[in-house]
Amino acid sequence: MKSLKVAYMGTPEFAVAPLGSLLMNGYNVVSVVTSPDKPAGRGMTVRKSAVKLFAESNYLPILQPEDLRSPVFLERLRRLNADIFVVVAFRMLPREVWTIPPWGTINLHASLLPQYRGAAPINHAIINGETTTGVTTFLIDEKTDTGNILLRQEVSVFPFENASDLHDKLMKHGARLVIKTLEGLVTNFIRPKPQSDFMMPGEKMKKAPKISPGFCIVDWDQEPHRIHNFIRGLSTYPCARSAFKNESKTVAFKIYESLPETAEHQLDPGQIVSDGKSFIKIACRGGFINLLSLQIEGKKRLSIADFLRGFKIEAYSLTAV
Repeated sequence: MKSLKVAYMGTPEFAVAPLGSLLMNGYNVVSVVTSPDKPAGRGMTVRKSAVKLFAESNYLPILQPEDLRSPVFLERLRRLNADIFVVVAFRMLPREVWTIPPWGTINLHASLLPQYRGAAPINHAIINGETTTGVTTFLIDEKTDTGNILLRQEVSVFPFENASDLHDKLMKHGARLVIKTLEGLVTNFIRPKPQSDFMMPGEKMKKAPKISPGFCIVDWDQEPHRIHNFIRGLSTYPCARSAFKNESKTVAFKIYESLPETAEHQLDPGQIVSDGKSFIKIACRGGFINLLSLQIEGKKRLSIADFLRGFKIEAYSLTAV
């Protein structure tokens, strides 16, 4: 089993744990494919991906193609003679790539497919108030996240968890599921099943598209728990966003933590209530959102009490937009 030759493809932190799990379980990782180094941050310093840093520390061969259809890259992949490709949080692969290995190409996805296909399944699951999500391994085919399912593992989502918390939890479950999947394929224990087999009659498909900056702006004309789920579903990155305004200035901010409060009131959605010292809450439909920590653009993250020590909230209009 451990003689199985694996080529691994991934880029962000989520893809590090499964790669580490392959190595710890003795699999023969013949190469790691990750994204090219790119400039990032204010100084535009060239940075390596999390997967590349891990691969380097474990002396693994690394490929960083700009073009996945490049004849040079495709030839290098073929020369690896890998039995199977394992993909975790990488780019969409062209047919020329995923058809190379004789055992096929498997992908780890951070949801219970077929639900939450797309680039941001963790965020959207929390935003939608899910109490259960999971991880899935499947065989890659022509379309995005539509291939036959190999294994699924359910994972609970707790009310206090944000997207970063769930990311770390699913990463660990996903690492174990990749190993179970390879073991199941080698022993012929797993039979791929079409995703339609996992849909209940009348069940609606929920999508998980990439999060855009415009999507992150809070709509205060919603119920408290919906806004709270939106905030924790985007925390700690890219974060829900709003702004304090007055006649001459707009102060944009990110929201990291909140607490929903159900209450009757006659305030307009977005109206701010604060004692100027210890709390800020914003009116919404049927209650309030208590802000617990936020970050002004260009500043560090602060608790509300610390934020109010240096920010005169009364100088701004009572509308957050």
